[in-house]
Amino acid sequence: MISYILRRLLLLIPTLWAIITLNFFIVQIAPGGPVDQAIATIELGHQSGFGAGGPSLTGPEKGGLLPTGDRQYQGSRGLDPEVIEAIKKRFGFDKPLHERYFDMLWSYIRFDFGDSLFRGSSVMGLIKQSLPVSITLGLWSMLITYLISIPLGIKKAVRSGSSFDVWTSSMIIVGYAIPSFLFAVLLIIIFAGGGYLDWFPLRGLTSNNFDSLPWYGKVTDYLWHIVLPVTATVIGGFATLTMLTKNSFMDEIHKQYVITARANGLEEKRILYGHVFRNAMLLVIASFPATFIGMFFTGSLLIEVIFSLNGLGLLGYDATLQRDYPVMFGTLYIFTLIGLLLNIISDITYTLVDPRIDFEARG
Repeated sequence: MISYILRRLLLLIPTLWAIITLNFFIVQIAPGGPVDQAIATIELGHQSGFGAGGPSLTGPEKGGLLPTGDRQYQGSRGLDPEVIEAIKKRFGFDKPLHERYFDMLWSYIRFDFGDSLFRGSSVMGLIKQSLPVSITLGLWSMLITYLISIPLGIKKAVRSGSSFDVWTSSMIIVGYAIPSFLFAVLLIIIFAGGGYLDWFPLRGLTSNNFDSLPWYGKVTDYLWHIVLPVTATVIGGFATLTMLTKNSFMDEIHKQYVITARANGLEEKRILYGHVFRNAMLLVIASFPATFIGMFFTGSLLIEVIFSLNGLGLLGYDATLQRDYPVMFGTLYIFTLIGLLLNIISDITYTLVDPRIDFEARG
């Protein structure tokens, strides 16, 4: 198992390289980069120089900058060529393409993502500020989803075809059909002063006076703020995991070893939790990385935007709109790394649930 894990860890290197390289060259043909935006802003008269009245133009990015290529900038016709060169140099776009590419690779190996083009801060600093918010939202959502979905899925499998199974399936289908962002808007309208009740705050994870509260007040304030965003995040994953658990248990319940155990007079609970549970949970464990990544990244993006949570998803979203390439690809790098590590953790969990699984035998 140790050698298998080492092989998987070594495989992270070419995977990360391929993803970053692919996105680097995609950016070369993407219009509207930071240099284009800076030139257009100057020509439109919205700023008289670098950093006045518009997005601040920070110092050159430290190796992690992903440029928009060596094309002629279409908005540059009315500007002095020296001004255009100064803008390109300010953003670090004055270097040849191959030099920028290898500088980027060397920087990413050292986890140096450089500086944001418009925020005046290092990318790693922005990620460190935003990551706890996304982790909080993802972990709470996963915890609640698993605590509800697995017992509910088991009960639905045991009582398959009953009235309980029918009405819970109807509720699950309705929940699955509602997008999480639409459910978030509905929660705001009903519970956050959107027209009916005003029970929960609309934005952030803490109140303005959080630091002055006692420890129990801080816990209460924090839980009070996460109720709506976590509820909105849970709604989609809850339906999927419940049905996956039910179907997995249904497949195991009808297998021969269960029929034999019942014929030998074993108690139903012992059969269910002593034999069926371990085998049925393999599919649930296998879905953990995809479920977590979906909630942690994809699912939390719009939730963070709607509830104004300064998480990693909102950071990457704003960076994409601003063409802040160091932040864009720094967050992409972290997303990919976490996803690959979660897949390795999933394989390790496989062996803990069922020791018969031997990844070493795969060669």
